[in-house]
Amino acid sequence: MMKNGVCPGCKVAGLLVVVGAINWGLYGIFNMDLVAMALGSGTTGAKIVYGLIGVAGILKLVSCCMKCPGCKTDGDSCKK
Repeated sequence: MMKNGVCPGCKVAGLLVVVGAINWGLYGIFNMDLVAMALGSGTTGAKIVYGLIGVAGILKLVSCCMKCPGCKTDGDSCKK
């Protein structure tokens, strides 16, 4: 179900991008990796989370100029 024209896939991707940004910020400032702290450094779970964050970042980058097939929103930031 969509609310405000955003599909669940876009919401999950956005959440993962935010988690990744916070993790990188904490790592850069305090040398603290939240994903590694929560799941263990180098574990399969941590690698999956890092991979999902990477895929979410790519999806957000691509959705800048393309329509999401799930929510049909326009990526209008490239058209301005």
